[in-house]
Amino acid sequence: MGLSSYTLTASAFVAAATAALIAANSSVQLVEDASEIGVRTALDENELTWAEVEADGLRLVLAGTAPTEALRFQALSVAGSVVDAARVIDQMEVAAVANIAPPRFSAEVLRNTAGLSIIGLIPETTDRDEMITGFNAMSDLPVTDLLETADYPAPSGWEDALAFAISAVEDLPRAKVSVTAGRVEITAIADSAEAKSDMEARLTRAAPPALRLSLNITAPRPVITPFTLRFVMDGDGARFDACSADTEATQQRIVAAAFAAGLSGPGHCTIGMGVPSPTWADAAETAIAALAELGAGSVTFSNADVTLVAAEGTDQRLFDRVTGELENALPDVFALYPVLPETPDPSSGPAEFVATLSPEGQVQLRGRLSDENMRQVADSFARAKFGSDNVYTAARVVSDMPPDWSARVLTGIQALAYLSNGAVTVTPDTITLTGNSGNQNARATVARFLASKLGQEATFDINVLYVEALDPIAALPTPEECEADIAEIVSAAKINFEPGSATIDPSALETMDNIASVLKECGDIRLEVQGHTDSQGREEMNLSLSQARAESVLNELRARRVLTGSFVAKGYGEAQPIAENDSDAGREANRRIEFHLIRPTPSQPERETTLESVAESSDTEPSVDGPEVEGSGDE
Repeated sequence: MGLSSYTLTASAFVAAATAALIAANSSVQLVEDASEIGVRTALDENELTWAEVEADGLRLVLAGTAPTEALRFQALSVAGSVVDAARVIDQMEVAAVANIAPPRFSAEVLRNTAGLSIIGLIPETTDRDEMITGFNAMSDLPVTDLLETADYPAPSGWEDALAFAISAVEDLPRAKVSVTAGRVEITAIADSAEAKSDMEARLTRAAPPALRLSLNITAPRPVITPFTLRFVMDGDGARFDACSADTEATQQRIVAAAFAAGLSGPGHCTIGMGVPSPTWADAAETAIAALAELGAGSVTFSNADVTLVAAEGTDQRLFDRVTGELENALPDVFALYPVLPETPDPSSGPAEFVATLSPEGQVQLRGRLSDENMRQVADSFARAKFGSDNVYTAARVVSDMPPDWSARVLTGIQALAYLSNGAVTVTPDTITLTGNSGNQNARATVARFLASKLGQEATFDINVLYVEALDPIAALPTPEECEADIAEIVSAAKINFEPGSATIDPSALETMDNIASVLKECGDIRLEVQGHTDSQGREEMNLSLSQARAESVLNELRARRVLTGSFVAKGYGEAQPIAENDSDAGREANRRIEFHLIRPTPSQPERETTLESVAESSDTEPSVDGPEVEGSGDE
């Protein structure tokens, strides 16, 4: 009886304990479920859906990959606002830094007479030490390194742009060069207009075809010394042999005075530095008006010295009155030298020396020289100027020549060297130079030279014509003219390919010959040879075929000795149709070769530098433009 009672009591106790345990487990499970659901709901409401929640007893485990460290911390804060933060276990990860968008890499190189500095943000993969060493080798001036680096891969086009910028800076003593991936912008100062043109040509020629190049090169006004003006009125009309002005307003006043005196041709007047007086325009206007009153002759300014030469036979009283009025009217700084030539005695033989220069470069020396030694000097001087094999001397020795005859003869020969062809005649009273030149400033240059060699009282006559065909720069066709010429060639005979291949059809070889002839005359131009197909076949196959055909055209040009260093071949496949592909005619039009100029991109306004803002990368294709030149071939 006692044992049975004890057994019942123990059983009851075990049953109660079991029930309590079950109740406790149920309570924990309810807490786990409630906590997990609450935290998950809060995370979803805060758009933190990447976070994973799992209850582990009273603990709450957060897992998943946070896009940023800030979002990971936000997820912890949200979970801690639902349950006790001590119960939250952080097992979240943060996305790798490499997956974050890289910064905009750029560098700016400044070079002047004080030294060179470089500032910007560059990839760590760029050899910074080698770059600075290269800059140090350019001169003895200091190099200031203000670069920062970032551990990101170099973007496409960065290394080519930086390499070109470094090589360009070496030839630019005063410049700012800005570099970004695939783009270089150069701002520089040249010493003259000729140096500016040469600088632009060299940079354009050296730039890789895929590089976007922007040039902003300026040239200061030329220094004109002596500051020269020469206005002539004779049987051929009124004209400037040379004209200099210090401002546009002065230029307009001088040209207007010349037109009032009878100028009928172009009134070109060079604006430059070196004017001897602020009253230059007043003096020029007054002197030109005085010459117009005389009716014929010349007026020459060399700085502040003014020489007024009347024509032979001018009335003495008119000459005296006009020169007297001019002398009183000229500003104080200017000095007048009036000259009224004497009429020569017609009974005496001419004392003259004549040198001629043919278009082929052959020179003949004829006329009178003072002695045998002078004849040898004149012959040697001419050979030094024009080449030993190009000079024929037939001058004779005559005594009693003027004392300055030798100097006048050598001056005349040197003046002839400024021309492409022509003749110079030297007499005791004047030097007359006639001929053609490919230099637009030849007349002014010769006038300045003769005035400096012969003195202010000397008289000379210059009749030099500018011939564009003789100008080595102006005679070159413009890049746009080259495009038009190629378009005309291809419109007459297309570039055909063998079906389904990149081999140029024999019927198109003559077309390639004609295109090569044009390009050889075009000088340094940047050109993209583009290949295009129709939409038949797979897109990948068409892209490959168009690239191969563009390269085939480029190889044909190289085979014809065309310099293609600034050309690039690129295939566009079917991506740029110019007609519908639903007909034979449309597909034929889309199968083509195009020649496009790669033009320098215009300068853009200053943008934020990399150090100021981590801007988005701008990796775009080179800008190309120009008329289409079609070719065709069977797909």
